Amino acid sequence: MENGTVYSPTTEENPSPGRAPRRGLGACCSLHRLSRPQRAFKLAELLLSLLAFISEEVVSQCTICGGLYFFEFVSCSAFLLSLLILVVYCTSVYDKVESPKVKLSDFYITAATGGVFLLASIIFAATQDRTSAEYAAVVFGFLGSIVFIADAVNMHLQDRRAADMNKPEAAPKTTLTEPLNA
Repeated sequence: MENGTVYSPTTEENPSPGRAPRRGLGACCSLHRLSRPQRAFKLAELLLSLLAFISEEVVSQCTICGGLYFFEFVSCSAFLLSLLILVVYCTSVYDKVESPKVKLSDFYITAATGGVFLLASIIFAATQDRTSAEYAAVVFGFLGSIVFIADAVNMHLQDRRAADMNKPEAAPKTTLTEPLNA
């Protein structure tokens, strides 16, 4: 046991040039858990909700402010929730939580955010004062809500496809024409 063969290093000291260790942001953040369409959806959700929030913040005055305040709350919440989901997928937090729970939470958060964002956009469009900043906020709100809803539909369809792939094929049904006791 003293010869060192049992306690030899378990990792390579110098990885090959193609497998250099990650440095900086790449060491703690990776988008490899998301497929290409999911990445596009998540980044579009993040960008559109941020643009909707910024456009709404530019509005200097309002006649009926309830729709503006509701849209402000929803667009900011949509941005923060989409940022949170992206952080969970990209960092080691995803490894610490069970994968099905993360995906299920992502689906429910995305679907609910899309629905509430659409409602807030409709209310804000009905109560706006018709300035260019309000038009921009409404457009980004509708686009953001469409992307959130499309992402939720995409996640649902992927889940259905995965369930259909794992489902065993059913035995063909036979119809009996003769009684069993005959």
